[in-house]
This record gives sequence, C-alpha cells and structure tokens, in this order.
Amino acid sequence: MNARDREAALLTRCVDAARGKVAVAEGPREANVFHVAAGVVGGVHPRAAERLQLASHRYLDRHPGERVSTAEVVGRGWVASLPRLRDMLTRQLAA
Repeated sequence: MNARDREAALLTRCVDAARGKVAVAEGPREANVFHVAAGVVGGVHPRAAERLQLASHRYLDRHPGERVSTAEVVGRGWVASLPRLRDMLTRQLAA
C-alpha cells in the first residue's frame, strides 16, 4: 500500500468515526489521528468532532502511553498536514 492509499484508508476511518460507524480506534495511529481530526473539523462539524474524540478516547484511555502530540502526529507522517486533513475531512463530511 502506498502513501496515498494509506491516507485514503485513514480518511475513510475518520469519516466513519465522525458518522458514528466506528466506536473505538483500532490502534495508536488511528486514535491519535482521530484526536487531531476532531480538532481540525470541530468548528464546522461539532457533532462529528465529538464522535471522533470519543472513538479516540476509548482507545487512548486504555493505552495512555500511546498518546502523542499533534506535532508528533504530523512529524510521524500520519497526516500530511493539518490544512490538508481539515479540507479532505470537511469535503467528505459535507457529502
């Protein structure tokens, strides 16, 4: 799977979590990305942000040592950039 495919798969998981189809993140990468995603879409989609945050917390509350900062999420390449994540999520959530 190349970088674009990984990004698309993670975006799909974010959208599913934002819509309530995913109750808990599957791992640390996903949990931390959900947390960041909640922050970037919260102003436009507050309900979606709540669901993302909840799915993130359900994982990270059980694995507190796996929580990383937003800067680390970007630094590890889990998301390309915050504006890109915001734009892609906003577009998909509006559809």
